[in-house]
Order: sequence, then C-alpha cells, then structure tokens
Amino acid sequence: MLRYPEPLQRVIEEFERLPGIGPKSAQRLALFLLGQPEAQVEALGEAILSLRAGIQPCVECGNYAAERLCPVCADPARDRRLLCVVETASDLMALERAGEYRGVYHVLGGALSPLAKIGPRDLRVNELLERTRANQAEEVILATSPTVEGDATAEYLRQRLSEVSPPPKITRIALGLPVGADLDYADQVTLARALRGRTPM
Repeated sequence: MLRYPEPLQRVIEEFERLPGIGPKSAQRLALFLLGQPEAQVEALGEAILSLRAGIQPCVECGNYAAERLCPVCADPARDRRLLCVVETASDLMALERAGEYRGVYHVLGGALSPLAKIGPRDLRVNELLERTRANQAEEVILATSPTVEGDATAEYLRQRLSEVSPPPKITRIALGLPVGADLDYADQVTLARALRGRTPM
C-alpha cells in the first residue's frame, strides 16, 4: 500500500476523519493544499485554529455565534412569537437557506434516543419551555428529522408545550416527497406522509 511522506500522510488521515470525505477526496485535498502558496495554507490553518476559540453557543437559541447572540437572534426584524425547533445548528442553517422563515429558532442539541442514552435532560427542552413563555410564542414549529428519534422528540415536545400557559399553536413541518422525485420510487411511509400533509391549490 502506498504511503506518502509522513507530514502529507498525516494531513490525508486527518481529512479522512471529516464527514463525507473518503480516502480519494482526502488525498485530493491534501495534494491541492501542497500545491498552494504558503500564505494561503497558513490562512486556512489559522482559520481552523481560531474556529473553536471564536465560536460559542448563542445564549438564546443555541445556534453557533461569534458574539452573545447569533445573527438570527440579534436581528430585530425577526418575529419572536414564531419559534422553530430544530435538532442541530446545521438544520437551522438548512432552513435559513430556504429564505422563507422570518421567526426565530431553538436548537435542541439532538434528538431523544434511548439506544444512545439521550433523554430529555440531555437536550435544551427546559430552555425551550422558558423561551416559549417569555416570548409569548403564538406558534411553535417542530422541525425535527423524519426519523423514529425525530418523531419521538416531536411528540415529547408537543406534550410538554401543551402544558405552557397560554399554550401556543404547535405545528410540525410538512414531510413527504422532495421536488423532482418520482412517485414510483418513494417508500410507503413517505407517500403516506405526503398525502397527510397535502395543501390546497
């Protein structure tokens, strides 16, 4: 098996640890960096080193932030009575890319998973209930993943949020077929959810 000189091999192995990066991609990235000017490689290294020191959880929603508040929570134009609950900050970023939502978010920090020993105390559930009361939220959108864990988390949150006084309207994001999908290849659960989540035209 081919082994590169130790410094290059180490960089390849570190890249392979990243999600979605296989051996060939890791090799391509490492060789690309090797061919770049030293200043560009140093800038990348400095950016990576400063990442952990420069980022912290937003004190309100749990999103990534460089200051006390993330850009969403710091935006005065956001509707604080509309609260969207997501599992992770990457889910928040995906929803933001759609450009349709003008409320605020709450990042749980995961989903309930008995197998992984993740219970309600491991998630930011109490903070969600406090924010719902403090903001007098009119609607809480549960945008957890369409998995067994995501569904269980959404159901648990629905029960807990119904205890808030006055209770907000609790909704779940529509689940179903992606744009461009062929009905023939969709599984039964996806088709059933698409039918249940149908909207008027």
